[in-house]
Amino acid sequence: MSGEVEVDEIEDRAPLAWVRRTSIEMILSGVVGLVASFVLSIEAWQLAMDANTRFGCDVSAVLSCSSVAQSWQARILGFPNAFLGILFETAVLCVSVALMAGVRFPRWYMLCVEALYTVGLAFALWLFSQSYAVLHVLCPWCLLITVTTTLVWAGLTRINIREGHLPAPALLRSAVRSGADWALTGFFLFVLAALVGAAYGPAMFA
Repeated sequence: MSGEVEVDEIEDRAPLAWVRRTSIEMILSGVVGLVASFVLSIEAWQLAMDANTRFGCDVSAVLSCSSVAQSWQARILGFPNAFLGILFETAVLCVSVALMAGVRFPRWYMLCVEALYTVGLAFALWLFSQSYAVLHVLCPWCLLITVTTTLVWAGLTRINIREGHLPAPALLRSAVRSGADWALTGFFLFVLAALVGAAYGPAMFA
């Protein structure tokens, strides 16, 4: 009986080639997010030394990294949020590289990574909402991190659903197997872009 269960579990797992392809997508997005986090952390240090510092991404009154960096939302825990970005991106990059190499982590570990990065995504979306609806100023690097965090989370969740770590209805599992879930991720990012364009498009480069 135990042998049959083990065979079933192996058969239910995603093909290694599929996991590697998805993990590569996560690595590419994670690297971009990590670079953006490093840039923001450097800018935070520069602002700490000189509050009048201006950066190349200070394009207009609407697109301004320095304006966002000087808000309390940018230091929610008392230090620049970019440091948290470095933490989250580094952690998920390590997991992504291991997955690409063929490592199969136990369910509890993958669920912990899922929980950690879900917190990261929620934090990124909260920061986006603050810039969009409260500060009325957008940081290009922060917007890039919002996009890459969404893509990495989608890839991680896709793997966890395909591997059976996360419970999901049959329709969602089928969508993940066929790659149709990408449409949902793309639609979500399209909605964010449409919101930004509708509210700030004309004033971004004014």
